[in-house]
Amino acid sequence: MKQRYLLCLLLSGLLLYYGLPNLDFHSGGMEGIFTVAWSVFALFVILGNLSGLLYSPKKNKSWADAKTIKEDKRKMRAH
Repeated sequence: MKQRYLLCLLLSGLLLYYGLPNLDFHSGGMEGIFTVAWSVFALFVILGNLSGLLYSPKKNKSWADAKTIKEDKRKMRAH
């Protein structure tokens, strides 16, 4: 799952790399509104994928580790 977040971050960075030089932040009217809206949506995409990457739940340990933990719990209950 983390690979998907990383891929989306890289693709959105690529879109920003190519898109931002073509946007005019000093223009007015519809062009200015489009520039601001495009930038805000791009920021949402980047922040959403970054938060998904950073706050995704960690995977469980391997099956062998889980079995060892269960055995340790059984030993603790026995004593």
